[in-house]
Amino acid sequence: MTQPVIAEGLSAWSPARGLTPAGETTAALLVADSWLVRDGRVRGLERHRERFLRACGEVDGPPLRRLLEFWRDLTDALPRTGEWFPRVELAGGAKELRLLLRQAPPLRAAVRVWATGQYDPRSVPRRKGPDLAALARVRERASGAGAEEAVLVAPSGSVLEATTAGVLWWEDDTLCLPPPRLPVLPGVTVALVQERAAREGIPVAHRERTVAELDGLEVWLVNALHGIRPVTGWTGGSLKAAPAARAPEWRAWLDGIMEPLPDR
Repeated sequence: MTQPVIAEGLSAWSPARGLTPAGETTAALLVADSWLVRDGRVRGLERHRERFLRACGEVDGPPLRRLLEFWRDLTDALPRTGEWFPRVELAGGAKELRLLLRQAPPLRAAVRVWATGQYDPRSVPRRKGPDLAALARVRERASGAGAEEAVLVAPSGSVLEATTAGVLWWEDDTLCLPPPRLPVLPGVTVALVQERAAREGIPVAHRERTVAELDGLEVWLVNALHGIRPVTGWTGGSLKAAPAARAPEWRAWLDGIMEPLPDR
């Protein structure tokens, strides 16, 4: 039976009833994943599914068969018009599967970032979900400094990622990002960018850099919601942002690879 389109807000899922409206809950998030849906089109949906399934397996979540049924139902239920930012969740001691259907916030083509690196507050940096509240608190502090985002750093000062995005930057003609041995979330959109660079013969390098060493470079924040946002300003310090020379063409490419949701 096809899952009907659901209303905005939180829905819980069960094999017997599918997605049904759910009330407010304080159940802790064990796993979460989210992506942009624009007029029924999405980028990298299969990759988001695989990341979610893998993370559920890490916490002994529901069996794979149930997870695939849940994914089928939520995909059927997603709206095919408008801009949405749905979040799939595994939550609580009962390990409940949920869908939070949200309208997408305004999409941004650029971002201002706090120049003061913030020590990483996450307890599980490679799994999205458990640390969303802690990351939101860091963003609140960044907002107080006149920025929209903050960069998380390791105890050594090395750049890890932003609170909601991967960090990429250009050194001459080389696309750079933190080494995978550092505690960073495996970003779906970051991987898409890396793969395109490899196809086109653009050098890609994993390099450890402090926030101060990003001064004067073209720096991108990359995630599933906004795609690529070049850093056009640093607040609370003397860092300068380079002109976003490469970003417009790469942003257009990301928009162009969005694909229709599966037929219901």
